[in-house]
Amino acid sequence: MQGIEGVAVRADADAAVRGRGGALPREHEPRGPGTPDGPGIWIRGAVREAEQPPRRYEEERRPAPRVRQFSWIATHGGAGSSTLATVFGGHDAGRDWPRPDRGEPASVLLVGRTHAAGLDAVSHTLDIFRRGDAPPGLDLDAIVLVADAPGRLPRQLTQRIKVINSVIDVYRVPWMPAWRTGDLDGPLPREAAALARLTGRTAP
Repeated sequence: MQGIEGVAVRADADAAVRGRGGALPREHEPRGPGTPDGPGIWIRGAVREAEQPPRRYEEERRPAPRVRQFSWIATHGGAGSSTLATVFGGHDAGRDWPRPDRGEPASVLLVGRTHAAGLDAVSHTLDIFRRGDAPPGLDLDAIVLVADAPGRLPRQLTQRIKVINSVIDVYRVPWMPAWRTGDLDGPLPREAAALARLTGRTAP
């Protein structure tokens, strides 16, 4: 590329060749790029930088979200808190209150069977929380009702569950024949999907 001085010198030279008439002799006429012996003149636009391959950025290492832990409290004998803690994870408190000062989860899930005695025990323990008589620091999250037999519940038991559900969230676990034989590694039924999401277990 010529600078400003180069353009001025070229202009003076052209003027000298033109002479008085102002026209260039034929041999001095500029020849375009289409002529055989014309100068190699190339007209192009702005020069673009060569495209670079996309950069690969290492994925930012973020800590995995921490799954919330629960303490399963059995409201009566045979409620199923041990089985649920094994299947869904968490702390099996049994018939005792959890001890957060010992590292046990303060979030509580009350467990009971769906028969009449089980619902009585669940309602009694729920009232303890509602009255504020539970040990300080514990947080009742939900009720988990485990089917006490295969098949549909009698209407009166279903109505009692609706009353409990009007006060607090209730999660239902259907009758699981495999659990009776100790097979706890099988897939969860669809009815337990909501509880699986709550506890962080892979949903069925």
